[in-house]
Amino acid sequence: MTKANPARKISKPVLGFFVLLVLVGVVTFFVQLAGKHPEKAWQAYHINFLLWSAVAQGGLLFSIVMHLVGASWSQPMQRLAESFAAFFPFSFVLFILLFLGREYLFPWLHLEHGKDFWLSLPFLFSRDLVGLLLLYGLGLAYLYYVLRIELEPGETQGKLRDFLLRGKTGSEEEALGYKKKITVLSVLYILAYALVLTLISFDLVMSMEPHWFSTLFGAYAFAKAFYLGLAALMILSALFYLGRSGELSLSSSHFHDLGKLLFAFCLVWADFFYVQLVVIWYGNISEETTYVIQRVMLLPWRQLAWTVMIVGFVIPFFILLNRKVKSKPVPMIILCTAVISVLWLEHLLLLGPAWNHNVATLPLGPTDFLITLGFLGLMAFSVASFLRLFPEFTPKRMS
Repeated sequence: MTKANPARKISKPVLGFFVLLVLVGVVTFFVQLAGKHPEKAWQAYHINFLLWSAVAQGGLLFSIVMHLVGASWSQPMQRLAESFAAFFPFSFVLFILLFLGREYLFPWLHLEHGKDFWLSLPFLFSRDLVGLLLLYGLGLAYLYYVLRIELEPGETQGKLRDFLLRGKTGSEEEALGYKKKITVLSVLYILAYALVLTLISFDLVMSMEPHWFSTLFGAYAFAKAFYLGLAALMILSALFYLGRSGELSLSSSHFHDLGKLLFAFCLVWADFFYVQLVVIWYGNISEETTYVIQRVMLLPWRQLAWTVMIVGFVIPFFILLNRKVKSKPVPMIILCTAVISVLWLEHLLLLGPAWNHNVATLPLGPTDFLITLGFLGLMAFSVASFLRLFPEFTPKRMS
């Protein structure tokens, strides 16, 4: 039997508010673009593209991993995790538009770096475009079969739902075939997730300092994306729980279990950060140490580095040790909002010194905040629209 989901209660005024946030971000972007420092608009755009795309990629990964391991405890959160995939088409278009700001984003464009073949803009954008197309295609194919197995034949509530139900018979053999496809697509998505996020992190983050490299940077990037996805899923689950969404059957034990995963990937993210730092320290190679010294020891980036470490790791570490806190939605909303915010700043820490040389203060202003609000609105609109359209959840794929 299909369960009703309170996502149906997401009203049009709420969606309208999210659209308003998007408009605020778009207007701010173009106003900044027309001003004296258009590079600041593109830099904020670049950081937000990376952050919110990682949230969507990591959010869907939760559903995929839970399916593969057969984790029945996660069933009430499955549809919420899958809703993040609604941002994939927007992320893909946003990446294409990123090409327009290439002159402001890639400091190596007019420099001698000895990597002319790899750091060629047509090649860079082509390979990243193919990678994102593969990753998002696998994610949306997974979602297609999940929805096809859960929606009931005979329902006619829009063209998209009709498309998903087209030709479905509802037989057990058909359902078994869908489950096998879901499992295969899950494995392929995980492989693509690791490879594509590694590629994106190399091309859109690490390449900004073309003489610096780290073989751990890819693992650091996709662990961080899952950390972001878990934090976003915790916020979304808590909001539905506080809205008395009884049909989802969420309880304090679900928050405790998700909190343990969040705690684990808080440690994984910090571990990759530490491992990179230690290897660079004892290697003592000038190209590597310069990168770290600039971001960890020199002003104004030193304070930002400490903020990222304390808010992104130290505070969550000690808070998430407490069982009771992990089970309470309001403290978890506050904590996870802080984690997502500080990982925005972590992107600035990685990218900012390459864009802003010899600055006395951090290059942060109202423009960054307002453009971030626009991206937040786009993510919220994507998730809310998906949950309005597909509010049902029946755990048939795990039965």
